[in-house]
Amino acid sequence: MFRCDRVFRLLCVLLLASAALAQVTKAAEQGDDSTCVVRNCMQQFVDQGELAGAVAVVGRHDRILSYEAVGVRNLDTKHPMTKDTLFRIASMTKPVTAIGIMLLVDEGRLSIDDEVEKHLPEFRGQMLVVNRTKESVTLKKPARKITIRDLLTHTSGLPGLHGIPGLADLYAKRDRTLAQAVMAISQRPLEFEPGSRWAYCNLGIDTLGRVIEVVSGQSYESFLQKRIFEPLGMVDTTFYPSWQQRDRTATIYDFKDGRLVAQADQRICPGENVCYPLPAGGLYSTGADLAKLYQTMLCHGAYQGKRLLTEESVQAMTSLQTGELVAGFVPGMGFGLGWGVVREQAGVTEMLSPGAFGHGGAFATQGWIDPKQDLFVILLIQRLGLQPNGDASVVRRALQEAAVAMIKDGQ
Repeated sequence: MFRCDRVFRLLCVLLLASAALAQVTKAAEQGDDSTCVVRNCMQQFVDQGELAGAVAVVGRHDRILSYEAVGVRNLDTKHPMTKDTLFRIASMTKPVTAIGIMLLVDEGRLSIDDEVEKHLPEFRGQMLVVNRTKESVTLKKPARKITIRDLLTHTSGLPGLHGIPGLADLYAKRDRTLAQAVMAISQRPLEFEPGSRWAYCNLGIDTLGRVIEVVSGQSYESFLQKRIFEPLGMVDTTFYPSWQQRDRTATIYDFKDGRLVAQADQRICPGENVCYPLPAGGLYSTGADLAKLYQTMLCHGAYQGKRLLTEESVQAMTSLQTGELVAGFVPGMGFGLGWGVVREQAGVTEMLSPGAFGHGGAFATQGWIDPKQDLFVILLIQRLGLQPNGDASVVRRALQEAAVAMIKDGQ
């Protein structure tokens, strides 16, 4: 019965997405303005009980085409979703960490082909797992040492979060420093030869955060604040939201027993006295802030005439770096340096161009940039359990289709 219920529900969601696309097409044909197209697209998912609320931003390199907030940020309090609502963007933090690394590359302070141990000596002597049984583990030296590039592309071979005792608990409590966590990471053997496979790795991105600290001489959070958030005017992007910002933060929901249910633990939500910023997924942000970041990437590293990154670094970050390796969470994907890159249009990326790049987050937030169409699309929701996953959700697809329909209509 459970399996049948899930299949039935998935069919219902697919029908909803089809209806959303039909409405977008109709609106475009009738000449409705872009606000209506995006608002109506997102409102359907709220009306059907798939989402409590959403913020969506669609723009080009020089302007915002649509910026909409629908629904509520909390079903119990009925506080409306507003444009300045904060969201836990989770793994959408990863490209921001990658930008921090590339700022140091632009200054000549490191190279993406540096061995990690050049900056973090604790990685010296790292071994590779050859065979593992219940009784023992056989190790050998890897063919080569892991590099900054490997960390940026998720090809380092570092273990997953649950492969290191205590680190999963650290993600919940966040009561250790970044330096302490990365020391623990460095002492675990690799799971595969560096560069030989793609395996999504939070701990690799956390390690990049520590590289930023060591090379810059600043804390990871301070470096990003001074070098990215302040120059771009990202006033609501933070690892540690104030109480006022927490009051504006959307609630995380899962879908259980036929309805949306708030998640009591509100994962990736810092408590008191936390000291671990989570370079792999700890940021809170808003639609307005992320739009500034994405316009910077569309403008090849500059925002409103001020340069953040060199064009060369933007090109390297957003070019395919993983070759033919199977990568990403939807078909046709590869990886650049911190960004997912569309290799081939398929499924949820059918309306995007090859070479479009972006990233999602654990709570189904999404941000994608399509240079060929001069387009960026930001979806901010706080939803667990979307099928088959957040990257492939019908909500993401519907918003992207709405965005592309808008620009084809001459917006």
